[in-house]
Amino acid sequence: MTITRRSMLTLSVGAAIGVVAGMRTGPAAASADDVMAKVGEFAGGTEPASGTISLNAPEIAENGNTVPISVSVESPMTEDDYVESVAIYADGNPAPDVITFNFTPMSGEASATTRMRLAKTQNVYAVAKTSTGEVFMDKKEVKVTIGGCGG
Repeated sequence: MTITRRSMLTLSVGAAIGVVAGMRTGPAAASADDVMAKVGEFAGGTEPASGTISLNAPEIAENGNTVPISVSVESPMTEDDYVESVAIYADGNPAPDVITFNFTPMSGEASATTRMRLAKTQNVYAVAKTSTGEVFMDKKEVKVTIGGCGG
């Protein structure tokens, strides 16, 4: 059997259509399992405790493009005991990582404020790691509405 240009073109187009049909058409969202895997990496195997960290986020965000969040961690911020970093994750974003804040004893306090983009209602997680190896986590659900009409 001889392969002609026409048969090669037909096979190539057929293969390209098969590849395109098998691809996802929308952005994939991270799952709670993806977030917990990231938390595990960040925590270095330490189980996060509750308390000490406080995540502030609106219960309802009318505009998912700019959702204000703030995080603070109770810590003496001394050379021996301070918050090294705080990571923010979201389980409905294509990638669960949102931002990581790094602190030193010279920071004075472990608190930060930012805005993030949320496309839909989802959980937002804040995880703090201290210089003593302790890890703390807080979680809030943020309901994103479209035009203020529920979502």
